[in-house]
Amino acid sequence: QVQPVESGGDSVHTGGSLRLSCVSSGYRYQNRCMAWFRRAPGKEREGVASIHSDGHTSYQGSFKGRFTISQDPDKNTMYLQMNNLQPEDTAMYYCAAEDGRMTCNSYNEKIYSYWGRGTQVTVSS
Repeated sequence: QVQPVESGGDSVHTGGSLRLSCVSSGYRYQNRCMAWFRRAPGKEREGVASIHSDGHTSYQGSFKGRFTISQDPDKNTMYLQMNNLQPEDTAMYYCAAEDGRMTCNSYNEKIYSYWGRGTQVTVSS
């Protein structure tokens, strides 16, 4: 299996937008779960959103509405569109993947075996 690779992190001002990408080649597509997690400075890693290969999505907390998770199966790529970014969104964002699951979530990171190294998002006021 190949480690997922994130990209798209950057430094932006409050109210700005970013789109993160995660390429995960080498995985069986059927019943694949992919998710975004993040770790802010001094805090534990938290889930953001997940997406199943069937297209079903789920979001944690207040992310729904500002963040949108999506995927392009032909490119083995998952995305996270982030709008109206706030300083508290500053974090390292991680991509996670797992195969062979009927349902996905982003509140239990233990279900994911494959993790990327992260991409840094910094939001300044």
